[in-house]
Amino acid sequence: MKPMMKFSAALVAMTLVLGLGATALLLAGLPAQAADAATAAAGGSVGSEVWRWGLAAAAASTALSALGAGFAVAKVGTAAIGALAEKPELFGRLLIFVGLAEGIAIYGLIVSILILNRLV
Repeated sequence: MKPMMKFSAALVAMTLVLGLGATALLLAGLPAQAADAATAAAGGSVGSEVWRWGLAAAAASTALSALGAGFAVAKVGTAAIGALAEKPELFGRLLIFVGLAEGIAIYGLIVSILILNRLV
């Protein structure tokens, strides 16, 4: 494996571990009383267990969509640069493909915002 690919794989693995660790700390550090008090203050009737699962779902949708978008942009971007080297007039078309791959992360962010809006 090339050194740059090893670095990229290590960076992705480190990001995944840190993201999962932060999510676990968030879910473990949220006491049931604080979640019930927060929902009662907001006028909602969502219990602490639903609150925790909602936060986990919002974090997972954002994290997995960003990971998928990064993978898609890496693959599409590599192919786009190769095609651009041979035919520079394809720049506009190739930019659309890279933009579509980046849209995956935006969809995950929208889903997480919708999940969080249902909790409150």
